[in-house]
Amino acid sequence: MSILPSWLDPETILRGMGGWALAVLCLIIFAECGLLVGFFLPGDSLLFVAGLFVATGAIETPLWAVCALVTVCAFVGNVCGYWIGAKVGPTLFNKRDSKLFKREYVDKTHEFFEKYGARAVIMARFVPIVRTFITAIAGVGRMDAKKFFTFSAVGAVFWASGVTVLGYFLGEIDFIEKNIDAMLVVIVLISVIPIVIEIVKARREKKQTNRLANEDTQVIPRF
Repeated sequence: MSILPSWLDPETILRGMGGWALAVLCLIIFAECGLLVGFFLPGDSLLFVAGLFVATGAIETPLWAVCALVTVCAFVGNVCGYWIGAKVGPTLFNKRDSKLFKREYVDKTHEFFEKYGARAVIMARFVPIVRTFITAIAGVGRMDAKKFFTFSAVGAVFWASGVTVLGYFLGEIDFIEKNIDAMLVVIVLISVIPIVIEIVKARREKKQTNRLANEDTQVIPRF
């Protein structure tokens, strides 16, 4: 039994599309990476299941072609998201909350972007919701386009191709093929590892900075 609604279950989506599975996969990856309304789509798990389907023959397209397509879609999605942010972002983000749009999403993404800078574009690929909104935030903030596109391309390769390849090789393991739902939970947990690492690193740097500041403020009295 799937842990997701049937219309969001990656296996149900891809199996239900039949010969259109790859096209639908590419469309969803593009939407999640570039269109603000795509934040709820299961990009990570779809990529993993797509790799598994390639391994089992459910998707007959070669692995390299699937990786190339989803990587391009992820990158082009980011490009569209950037220009959406640059053109209509300020007006859109000033609106009040709606059923789909939450100001909270934008605030969290903006905080994430401000904290990690350009590398956030790569890191955000592995964080659901954040990867959707960070492209528009970069556009609103007028991040240097060349830098943004470069980091987006690198992130697209690591995320889209990486997760698909992971699904391909793990999909050959019988246990994993029979426990896809459990693997999707694992994927979500793995996706936050880069963030956890950065948080730990930031805390260590902060402690070191505070320690040095305290040492500098200590004055030894002279008699």
